[in-house]
Amino acid sequence: MKKNNLPTPVILVDQEILNHNIKKYQTACDHHKKQLWPMIKTHKSTSIAKMQLQAGATGFLCGTLDECEMLVNTGITNIMYAYPVATQTSINRIIELRKKCPIIVRIDGLESAKSLNDAAKMAEVVIDYTIIINSGLNRLGINPKQAAQFAQAIKSYENLKFKGISTHPGHVYAATEASDVIKCAMQEVEALQIATDLLRADNFEIELITSGSTPTFSTAVTDHNIGIFHPGNYVFHDAIQMALDVAKESECALTILASVISNPEPGIFIIDAGSKTLGLDKGAHGNTSIKGYGIIKQHPGSEIISLSEEVGKISVSINSALSVGDKIEIIPNHACVPANLTSRLITHQAEKVTGDIEIDMRGNSQYDPIKHL
Repeated sequence: MKKNNLPTPVILVDQEILNHNIKKYQTACDHHKKQLWPMIKTHKSTSIAKMQLQAGATGFLCGTLDECEMLVNTGITNIMYAYPVATQTSINRIIELRKKCPIIVRIDGLESAKSLNDAAKMAEVVIDYTIIINSGLNRLGINPKQAAQFAQAIKSYENLKFKGISTHPGHVYAATEASDVIKCAMQEVEALQIATDLLRADNFEIELITSGSTPTFSTAVTDHNIGIFHPGNYVFHDAIQMALDVAKESECALTILASVISNPEPGIFIIDAGSKTLGLDKGAHGNTSIKGYGIIKQHPGSEIISLSEEVGKISVSINSALSVGDKIEIIPNHACVPANLTSRLITHQAEKVTGDIEIDMRGNSQYDPIKHL
C-alpha cells in the first residue's frame, strides 16, 4: 500500500530518517566517548527503544513511571527517572522498581528525599540518586553553587546513595536563533562544572554527570565533564528543531498525513487533523519563531492558522495548488505530542507503507489505579 492510500488523519514515521537520526546521535556519542541514555518520553515505544539499544545506547531517561516499568518488564534495567517523587503511590512504585533493577532517581528537595528514604529503609533497599542542577530552565533543580551544601544536607539519609548530578537545559526551547542555542549549551556546561567542582572540593565522589536536550546536544557533547546525554526529540525532529537550525526538513521522521475536506472561502481550506492529532504546542517554553501549527510539506506559503479538536484551518496564498480531496503531509511543531496522541505510528519507506510501531508506554499503560484501591 502507498501511504497516500491510508485513511486520515494518520501519524507516519519514515524508517530511513528514523534510522539516520538514531545513528547520527549515537555516532557523535561514540566519537566523544560519551554514553547515550535517550529520553524515552518522545516516542514511548519499546520498539524504538530497542532500535536505540541496538545502535549503542546504554540506558534510558524516563519521563513517567509507566515508562520505567515498561522498560524493566522488557528486560532493560539501566534507567533513570527524570523527576522527583513525592506522593506515597509514586514512592511505592519506585521501591518496587528498585527491587527489580538499579533505578536512579533525581532529587532536588529535602522533603521528598526524606519520604523516599523512609520508604526505602522500611523496604530494606538503597536507592541511587542524582541531584538536579538548575542550568537555566528555572523549573526543577538547585542552584549549582548550592550543590555541595545540598548534598551534605541529604547525606544523613542512609538509604539514598549519591551517584552524581543531572540537568536539563530546557530553556533552549525559547531560543529563536542558532546563537541562542549555543548560549544555552554553554550555560548547561557551566552549571554542571560549577556543581562538580564544589562537590569534589567537599570530597563527594561523582560517578554520573548527566544532561541533555536535542538542541544543545551537538555543542555539549564535546564537553569533557558530562558523561551521559539524554536527548529525546532527535529520533523524530520537528518544526521546532528546524526553527532552531538543529535539523533540516529531510531529518524530520514523523509527519501527519491529513486530507483537505473543505474550501469554505477563497484562501481557506479545512483539513481533518486538529488538536487531537497535531497538538497545540508552539514551543515548550514559548518559542516565538514558530508560525502556525506545523509545516505543510511541498506547500510553501500555506499556514495552519487554527485548530479545533478534529479539524484544522489552513490559510493559503493566491497561487496555492491545494484543492478539496488532496492529501497533505505536515511536520508537527513538537513531535513528542502527536506520538503520545496515537496508539501506533505507521512506518513507510518513500511512498510504501511498511508496518507500524506500537506506542505502548502511554499513561496508565502499566499501572492500574483501580487494582490498587
